[in-house]
Amino acid sequence: MALEVSRPAPPDIRAADTPSADEIRSLPGSLEWLRRNGLMLESAVEVSGDLELTGVQKHLDGSLPLLFENVKGYPHNRVVTNLFANIEIIDRLFGWASPQERTGRLAHALTHPLPCAVIPGDEAPCQEEVITEDLEVNRYVPPIRHTHLESELTIGSGNSVVVGDYFHGGSHIGYNRMNFRWGNVGTFQASPGSHMWQVITEHYRSEGGIPLTMCFGLPVACTLIAGGGFDYVVLPRGGDELGAAGAVQGFPVRLVKARTVDAWAVADSELVLEGYLKPRDKRYETKEAEDHDTQGRYHFHPEWAGYMGKAYKAPTFHVSAITRRRPQSRPVIYALGVHMLDCHNIDSTVRESAIYELCERLQPGIVQDVNIPFPMTDWGGCIIQVKKRNRIEEGWQRNFLAAALSMSQGMRLAIAVDTDIDIYSMDDIIWALTTRVNPHADILNPIPGGIGQTFQPSERMTAGEREWTASNTRFEGGMGIDATIPFGYENDFMRPVYPIDRVDPGRWFRPDDLARARSLMQGWVLSLARTGR
Repeated sequence: MALEVSRPAPPDIRAADTPSADEIRSLPGSLEWLRRNGLMLESAVEVSGDLELTGVQKHLDGSLPLLFENVKGYPHNRVVTNLFANIEIIDRLFGWASPQERTGRLAHALTHPLPCAVIPGDEAPCQEEVITEDLEVNRYVPPIRHTHLESELTIGSGNSVVVGDYFHGGSHIGYNRMNFRWGNVGTFQASPGSHMWQVITEHYRSEGGIPLTMCFGLPVACTLIAGGGFDYVVLPRGGDELGAAGAVQGFPVRLVKARTVDAWAVADSELVLEGYLKPRDKRYETKEAEDHDTQGRYHFHPEWAGYMGKAYKAPTFHVSAITRRRPQSRPVIYALGVHMLDCHNIDSTVRESAIYELCERLQPGIVQDVNIPFPMTDWGGCIIQVKKRNRIEEGWQRNFLAAALSMSQGMRLAIAVDTDIDIYSMDDIIWALTTRVNPHADILNPIPGGIGQTFQPSERMTAGEREWTASNTRFEGGMGIDATIPFGYENDFMRPVYPIDRVDPGRWFRPDDLARARSLMQGWVLSLARTGR
């Protein structure tokens, strides 16, 4: 007789209380909210940033935030990861009742920013301690190594902050991976076409470099907005990204003037690197790439697309000061693991809302929701849900697909579906592709030869034997798939709807029996059982 293994009930995220403004304002505050509601795992066992941290994270990908109290070599720091791994927790933190509500409210925040508030340095948590000597960054910020394939550790969770003239009067926040191979000097990778790439291009020959800050352990809303890469029709240069973060959290983000450079920092960060980005001082991201004097061939830092990243020559960031919360508080560093749901939910959530806003601008009222499933790899694709209200609106879904593919550099796959399709179920999406797509008329390739991204191996291969750099690769073009029902033919595509709203299985079976049976359900049947289809 087989033993029946009981499974503990998952935490009830919907039962979590409403966080206070102070808990949303800072990362330590948000961690306290997670702790109080049983939505975080904590460990006092020593963890190393070299393989251990990301190994544990991958084991628990998509589950709960993980707080490590004892980081090898960093007695004055704590490390959190998996912070965004469960998007339902983020929904609860910001008061979003559903994925669809999240998309709409976040789109509103992107277009209705709250101006930042400036506070003096003696009130800024991130400047409780100011260090201007012995600035070996790896002593203060724990670097990590994701896989054994990488030859060196890297720092990838810092957010570049540029406010004012260098960003045409607006505010920028984004991710840039760094490797501090030279003490206070590290490589600074900016994706081609990104906001930081735009800043670097415009100020490439600036004497002395570009002043900016790299902030760590920011408020959760700032961390979220920082992932909105390549949304530049909706979040253009000169826009107010930190203001959008304020709109997400419901009150202004606080800024403080940097101590050693003419730049600004997010005041409620845990740690800040101040310094100058020097575009013309380019160095290899790893010694292995430097020894071979070759870009784009040697492994370094996995990429969002699910493949190993490559080491390139990159501009360098020269640190002039390190400021942080007092060491006694044990500042929390957010260690971002790439190609995990933690990273994906940061990168895709803002993009979903930006694509939604883009479609609304083209023609209001048709787009219903946007989703970027994990296998669409953050910037690689999207699913757009539409509702055609009359025959005249037939065709707008194709305009939306072409616009999304054109707006987002390197997007490879955009799919349009109807409202009867569950865009959060890949099984439902595959069913729609199988049963509703005419391969001769419904598959679009609108921008062959446009600009792409060298982070996709298939695009890198177009360089042949040349260096795998942006200037040598060619984009094959994104693919749009119209999987919607032609307007007026809804009756020919009628789905069966079973009477789940008329039948209560509790009349026949006990609650524990139903729970036992339902625990075996997985895949497409979950979506079908929920909708009755």
